[in-house]
Amino acid sequence: MTKVDFKKTFDAYSAHHNIFRTLVVPPLTFLMIDGHGDPNTAPQYTEAIGALYPVAYALKFASKNTLDRDYVVPPLEALWWAENMASFTTARNKAEWNWTAMIMVPDWIDRRMFDVAKASAEEKSTSDASSRIRLETLDEGLCVQTLHVGSYDDETPVLDELHHRYIPSSGMTMTGKHHEIYLSDPRRVEPTKLRTILRQPVARSAESASL
Repeated sequence: MTKVDFKKTFDAYSAHHNIFRTLVVPPLTFLMIDGHGDPNTAPQYTEAIGALYPVAYALKFASKNTLDRDYVVPPLEALWWAENMASFTTARNKAEWNWTAMIMVPDWIDRRMFDVAKASAEEKSTSDASSRIRLETLDEGLCVQTLHVGSYDDETPVLDELHHRYIPSSGMTMTGKHHEIYLSDPRRVEPTKLRTILRQPVARSAESASL
């Protein structure tokens, strides 16, 4: 049985340090859970991450055992937004942040498999976070992304360049939520070596689209 590793085979997980890349991301299905607040201090964020992984691994083993299709559980991802988006690039006020933590699942995982995995996780969980997990398709389409190497708090200059210079100068506007893909485990990798894909959905302006 061949084990698929999406980090190595999926183009949307390809990014390079200090290079902004434009690509079209296809519709993808995720385990998702929403929350609000500083991810470093909000218990809700820790509970959400802790709830996602049991469901993700239950689906992996169900796929391997019942479908004969094995895969590496994809990396943790998150959508981030706030009423004032300057809280990401200037004030960096994390208490204002809203987020959706998520893990991608292969397209062969169906609703029935998800329902079984979620029910099993809810039975074993001591919090209500598992009950808030949903299976949803995200269609981001045209995006710009880059690879950030370093601590999460050092993303600010990269995001400022992306949001206020690169995207406008390329004849595009931001359309969706800021998206981060965590290729490194912060429990095992020192902050200066963390690898994170920073993605921003965009749309081409009418003028640039006609060129």
